[in-house]
Amino acid sequence: MEEHSFPPLQNDLLLRAAWGQAVERPPIWVMRQAGRYLPEYHEAKGSRDFFECCRDPEVASTLTLQPIERYAGLVDAAIIFSDILVIPQAMGMLVEMVDKKGPHFPNPLRSPDDGQYAALMQRTVDVATELDYVYKAITLTRKKLQGRVPLFGFCGAPWTLFCYMVEGGGTKLFKESKTWIYKYPEETKALLQKISELCVEYLALQVKAGAQIIQVFDSWAGELSPSSFKKFSQPYLAYIAQHLPARLKQMGLEPVPMVVFPKGAWYALDAACDMGYNVVSLDWLHDPADAVKVVGDRPVVLQGNADPGVLYGSHAAITEAVAEMVKGFGWPDRKKGWIVNLGHGITPFVNPDDLKFFFQEIHRLTKTDGQ
Repeated sequence: MEEHSFPPLQNDLLLRAAWGQAVERPPIWVMRQAGRYLPEYHEAKGSRDFFECCRDPEVASTLTLQPIERYAGLVDAAIIFSDILVIPQAMGMLVEMVDKKGPHFPNPLRSPDDGQYAALMQRTVDVATELDYVYKAITLTRKKLQGRVPLFGFCGAPWTLFCYMVEGGGTKLFKESKTWIYKYPEETKALLQKISELCVEYLALQVKAGAQIIQVFDSWAGELSPSSFKKFSQPYLAYIAQHLPARLKQMGLEPVPMVVFPKGAWYALDAACDMGYNVVSLDWLHDPADAVKVVGDRPVVLQGNADPGVLYGSHAAITEAVAEMVKGFGWPDRKKGWIVNLGHGITPFVNPDDLKFFFQEIHRLTKTDGQ
């Protein structure tokens, strides 16, 4: 039972598809659809820094709604404007957003003996209080959406959050992450477990606040070898999928569909289909037809997976990419099992009109008779 009363949902296409039901057309949304490629994003953001926008429910809800308004009738979901790094922040780590550089931790975890590790492991983290601004933004957004489309909540996956916490930001080398897993595997696992438990509680509270579906972003999954993935990512992704429904039940809430995105870990698609998630999101390194074969007759929905870079291309190239995807995911023969997305977030400098063309082409090429 929801604490809040929200306007009834008018377009539940994405939720039906995520539960594995047959649908009249594949639903569409894209990662980072609210963001810096939109001119209106910069206007609404003003002089605030990125995390200030996340912490202001009014601003966060405005940004969340921008693509829903711009692409009215073309997109089938909103995703709350927030960041995966709010969990390390709630754990007491300082994170700054540095212009042109991205997120930066001035004091990353360097080893299990650096004092900060023990403090983090011992600290009781209250995600209800610490991340209250996210729940407020979700509730406000649900109200402002007026039932137009469902709202995604999300979190970063334990492995990806761990990478940021030890590297101090984005990296190409993953020197610190690899040092931890190969030198301090037990301490790494203990921290990953703690993060997993926080993720479950954080996602449950997002659902309580009004999120209707959730996604777990494992953006750095592809940095792990297959054997390391089995040790340092898979168990923690599975932990979230197993424990979130139970936690929701405990809170008197209905289950929601769960999406996992193990970016780059193409070798783990088969394992991802058995983790307990309803939807597995694919990056653009997968061939859709091959991915459909890997899923087989398991009740798992695939999401994805156009190369975001195609949006820098000509309209002919976008049409070709969409046509290949439609064919690869077996539409319209399968009638289910596919949520349209890019293989990762929209990249900066994309022309919003080219994204609109991508959406329109999906609609055009997936139209079935009587629609």
